[in-house]
Amino acid sequence: MKSLIITVAGMSSRFNKDTKEDVLKCLYYEDSPVNSLISLQVHKTFDLVDEIVVVGGYKYEDLEKFIRIEMKDVNHKMKLVYNDHYQDYGSGYSLLKGIEVVSKEADEITFIEGDLFFDTESVEKIITSKKDVISVNNEPILSNKAVALYFDANNYPHYIYDTSHTCLEIHEPFTSIYNSGQMWKFKKLSRVREICQFLTPEQEQGTNLEIIQKYFGAYKSSQLDIVRINLWFNCNTVADYREAIKALS
Repeated sequence: MKSLIITVAGMSSRFNKDTKEDVLKCLYYEDSPVNSLISLQVHKTFDLVDEIVVVGGYKYEDLEKFIRIEMKDVNHKMKLVYNDHYQDYGSGYSLLKGIEVVSKEADEITFIEGDLFFDTESVEKIITSKKDVISVNNEPILSNKAVALYFDANNYPHYIYDTSHTCLEIHEPFTSIYNSGQMWKFKKLSRVREICQFLTPEQEQGTNLEIIQKYFGAYKSSQLDIVRINLWFNCNTVADYREAIKALS
């Protein structure tokens, strides 16, 4: 059984600098609801997975209403989960809440951050891969928006991200560096659940990279499937969203 987790709990503060009224970023659209990020993500993955867990928080009632009304064709596969710490915890708690409600029959989990736009072919490669998956993209690595991925001298992966969006630092030799595609597939669910069980309170309150690094950091690059996303946008702003939608045409 294939499960998908999408996390959309954040407060969209950077995105809402460009909107007339505060919105939940994944629900924003300018022409049709089908072009909202949540609708695009779910419809591109719907036929590839058996369940879709969406973790919300900020403007949760708007998310519930949108999925109920605007996504009637797909919502029978969807589980909606509330993160009550969306204001004071980092992104890792949303991933943790999603993992908690994944079906016991699940064999693997694909995780996608909720502010991404991507092509269907690339996400299909991730979900159908027979291995654990790390994704990368072709964008420049900018400290104000990128999650950077590098492989150390022994070819083990490491993620770096600056929550203040200022500078990134690497303090050891490395063999390669990428801009993370911010989509992953976990094949060993017993290991995922064990990692979650033994997180410290500080780690639970951190970013989702706490769980991701603990899981993937144990594997060399040769043990992983590294999927390059052909078309990828991280929609931090309305301008980013418009560029992504423009790519549809």
